[in-house]
This record gives sequence, C-alpha cells and structure tokens, in this order.
Amino acid sequence: MSQISLPPAYRAIFISDTHLGTRGCRSEFLADFLRRSSCQHLFLVGDIIDGWRLRKSWYWDKSHDDVLKQIVRLARSGTNVTYIPGNHDEMFRTWLPFGLEICGIKMSRDSEHTTADGKRLLVMHGDEFDNVVRYARFLALLGDWAYTVALSFNRWFNVVRLRLGYPYWSLSAWLKRQVKEAVKAIDRFEVALAAEARRRGFDGVVCGHIHHAEMREVQGILYLNDGDWVESCTALVEHHDGRLELIDWAALNRLSFFQPRLNKVAATA
Repeated sequence: MSQISLPPAYRAIFISDTHLGTRGCRSEFLADFLRRSSCQHLFLVGDIIDGWRLRKSWYWDKSHDDVLKQIVRLARSGTNVTYIPGNHDEMFRTWLPFGLEICGIKMSRDSEHTTADGKRLLVMHGDEFDNVVRYARFLALLGDWAYTVALSFNRWFNVVRLRLGYPYWSLSAWLKRQVKEAVKAIDRFEVALAAEARRRGFDGVVCGHIHHAEMREVQGILYLNDGDWVESCTALVEHHDGRLELIDWAALNRLSFFQPRLNKVAATA
C-alpha cells in the first residue's frame, strides 16, 4: 500500500534572529518548532548564526546542531529554503556574489515572496535601515555587549524568581519597552522599511533585526517583523489561503523558559 503524503502545514515560514552560538538562543524551542512544522518555503531572515559572538567566545551545544539538522532536513525534503544574512552573520554576505547553494539552501541579499492571495512581499533582514548599525558600528557592538550582559543577568534573576515561586520575567525586554528612544527608533525603522518596500513596488515587507514581532500597516504598506528566538520565540507563517499570522511558539505550547536552560545554569554554577 502506498503511503499518502500530507500537504505542508504552511505555505511559507519566516524566522530570524535566532542567534545560534549564544547562550541566549532558545535553540531547543526552535528545533522543536522546525521539527513539528512543514512548509513549501522557508525564509531565514538574518542573524541565524551569531558570528559577532562566536568570534569572541565559542558556545555551541546539541540543540544548536539540531536546529541546523532540521533546516537541512526541510531543504532535502523539497522545501525551498532561502538564507538572507543579517548583520550578525554578515560573514556570509561575502559569499553572495558567487550564488552559492549549500545543502539545498539558497543564499541571497534579499528576496521576494508572493502570497497565495497575490501580495508581493520584500524579504530582508533590515539592518541597512538601522542607523546605529549602518553609521556607528562601535555603538552597535556596544549595544550588543550591553544586551548580552542584560541576558546573562536575566538568567540569574529568573533562577531566584523561580525559587521564590514567581513566573519567568524578561528584564531585557522590559528595559527595551521602557526606553522612549528605543520606541521612537522602532517606529523610524518600521517607516523606513515600509518606504523601501513602496519604492520597489512591493505590497509589504518582511524583516527581523530589531527583535520586535509586529504585523501592521505602515503608510499603506504591510509591515511584518517575525521577531526573534532569544526572548519572544516567534515566527511569521503564511497559511495556504494567503493569510499571514505571527506565532508565539513558547506561549502556544506553554514552554517553560526555565527548562532546560535552568539545568545549564545550575551545571555551570
């Protein structure tokens, strides 16, 4: 008896800012999402591997390997996989002129995706429109260091909260929300990306970079940010009818931010 193959769960999946190679990466959640999902098109929208962090100190565990294995598995099973390097994995941008394809994964500076209902989407990481990264690399690196410190402190802070019976709470995410300038920067970023999509004749733009999942209309252009896999654990998906949706994988599956990360913290204490 021939086996009936099921159609992919989604028409397209967009993920970015996984930051593999850092302790903050929720690689176990991401591997779980990829293992349980299928799609016709998978877009890796930048900062998948954190070259900035790996150049300073090496961190890589089994769940990081598992993420890469799941991506390759999807590519080999017929999924069209496109990798768009961001600023943290900018080392891959030097490969782009050669048109390399690795394990069925296509590398591209940016890309285009047309939804089932006909919307043309520009897909790009977005760091080109972040003035801090573009014009002041030192400040960007300083910001990366400060963010890493906040994440490190956040782990220990939440170990104490857990022992006191309180739920997980993200200090770094709270700090970002409280800073008015950060809010203004996010707004400027969204407007700039929407303007670029309009200039190039697209109906919308899919991006990452700022770790802030969002789906809204900006000046008549559909702005779609797929978030990150450090704190929010979100992905943008397209259903087969063209409907777009942001999925919070941790919330949807009630995954604990303490496990198994808490075990790793305890093991190094």
